[in-house]
This record gives sequence, C-alpha cells and structure tokens, in this order.
Amino acid sequence: MTDPLLEIEDVRVARGAGRPMLDGVDLTIPLGRHTAILGRNGSGKSTLVKLVTRQLYPTAGPDGAPGRVRIFGREAWDVFELRRMLGVVSPALQTDYAGEDRLEVFDAVVSGFFAARGVWNHAVTEPMRRASREALERMGAGHLIGREMASLSTGEARRVLIARALTHRPRALLLDEPCAGLDPATRRLFLETLREVARDGVTLVLVTHHVEEILPEIGHLVLLREGRVLAEGAKAELLTGAVLSDLFGMATTVERRGDWSWAHLD
Repeated sequence: MTDPLLEIEDVRVARGAGRPMLDGVDLTIPLGRHTAILGRNGSGKSTLVKLVTRQLYPTAGPDGAPGRVRIFGREAWDVFELRRMLGVVSPALQTDYAGEDRLEVFDAVVSGFFAARGVWNHAVTEPMRRASREALERMGAGHLIGREMASLSTGEARRVLIARALTHRPRALLLDEPCAGLDPATRRLFLETLREVARDGVTLVLVTHHVEEILPEIGHLVLLREGRVLAEGAKAELLTGAVLSDLFGMATTVERRGDWSWAHLD
C-alpha cells in the first residue's frame, strides 16, 4: 500500500497569544489525488505550505501534544531529499531566483540537482543536463536557455521554476499561488501546461484563493477558514454558491464554463 502524500493529525501552529494560524487541523492527501486547498487570505494556507516544506513545525496544543505531520509516510526528512520527491513552486521562490545576480535559466534548472541556485563548484553530468533540457522543453521554456532569470517575465519564470522542480521526476508538486502576478492570458496558458503535468502522473497540490485556477483535473478540495478545515471533499460537492458563501463570508455565485468554474461575489 502506498503511503499518502500528506498526513496531518491534530496540528496547531501558533505565534504569541493571538489566534492560532492553524488550529486542530486533520488532513490526508493520498498520492495520486490532485487537490486544491482553497481559502481567503489569512485562512492558514501559507502556514500549511510551510509545514509541508519544513519551514515551520507544529506547536504544542492545550494538551501539550504538538500533533503530527507525515510526508510520504515519514515525519523526519532531510529537506534536500524531500525536494527530490516533492517539487515546490511559489512567488516567493521566484523572487529569490530573480534576485540572483546573472543566474542563467539552464543553470537555474540544473542546479535543482544540488538544491542550490547555481552550478558553481558542482559537477554537472550529461544525464543532469539532458533531464534539465527535457524539463524545460516540457514546460515550453526551452527557448529561454541563455537568458538570465532576472530578465524573464513572471510567466516565463514560473515555467522555468516548474521545469526545475520536474528535473528530479518528483512524485508530487506543491504549487503555492502559482498564478500570482500573471495576466489573464498568460495565466490560462500556464494552467494548460499544468494540466499536462497532471495528466503525466505527477500529483498536484494547488494552493489558491481563486476558484478559476482550479484545474479540471483536480477533483478534490480542502477549504480552510480561520486556521481550520471548514470542509473537505469532492469538487463537485463543494464548489457551490452555498459552500463558498460560507467560506468567503460573502454571498457568492459559482458559474461553470465547460470544465472550469468561476466564483462571483453577489
């Protein structure tokens, strides 16, 4: 039996005396189940991402127990080993790479093998180069080789970062607000590329507050509100006006156009 991608049991994350950022969260995401985590700003989405990427750890609850977070069946991970199995793409990661002086696109991708931001002092093998080229071509970004990361548009940079995450042939991708900063046309092209990744067998976990970014291939939703799981289940059951009105705290209508959905505030 395959271990789930993610298992969270009674997890609480708090800083200071204010409301916990996550409070008693229970969540299981099986490997192979494309999932969207949806919620307003401040609902706990970013905190959940940081739990998964090992930037944060659970804090003790009222009973003194910290809860448990397992990724691929394990609680203890070397972060570099984890990144080879779980690729992560986020606007914050893009900002880091764009800020690197004279970092070239191909070097940014191949450096993923070393959990670095460049290939200085690393022995790059021909299989690494081949995998990096294939990943860039797969993301429609092969023509960007030779450009500096700082010169790329937001959409181009996102494609390069996903290529970097795919070089290891990860079992899953964690996409934290991957469309932030994209114009509508670029966003749709980018989402269509993600659909191809999903169909190729890489499990996608999409973190967003935009209903229109939920890919048709995603069939399961987790709704976060004020640090708690409001609801979890099939997309067809949760992507309704009544449920989203509760989630967003405002009257909401859901419109469907083909395989895609939009949410409109009434």
